[in-house]
Amino acid sequence: MTPTETRCTMTQIVLPTHTNNHGTVFGGQLAAWIDICAAVSAQRCAKGPVVTASIDQLHFVAPVKKGMVVELRSQVNRTWRSSMEVGVRVEAEHPFTGERSHCCTAYLTFVAIGQDEKTRPVPELALGEADDERRWAAAQDRREVRLTQRKGR
Repeated sequence: MTPTETRCTMTQIVLPTHTNNHGTVFGGQLAAWIDICAAVSAQRCAKGPVVTASIDQLHFVAPVKKGMVVELRSQVNRTWRSSMEVGVRVEAEHPFTGERSHCCTAYLTFVAIGQDEKTRPVPELALGEADDERRWAAAQDRREVRLTQRKGR
């Protein structure tokens, strides 16, 4: 399986119930959409059930206002024995002008589970496109940071 085969694109309209008193989307709402989009990519890779182990990095770089269209794109960056990293890029689009802006990036770790709810192996990711190797290497770097931080607790 290649990263391209794990890609997911999800589109949402920011409704009034998704926004705070400033008219911008709640961070928690955006995080929920990110988790769903990433889970689809992880399930495609694992060919079965997965659970979110962590949301590693979640960077909000621009506000998303009520009425905007939000596009989330995810793909698996790297797999290990039973876990995988999924990257998600979120862009906001003005519905009338079509102007797009990058508003958020996130990295999540998922673990594949079996029917007994114990971890199970995931397929090794085959690199297919030129950019896959960069993502694959960066995912390993982020994993090492996560594991170091976990040991420090």
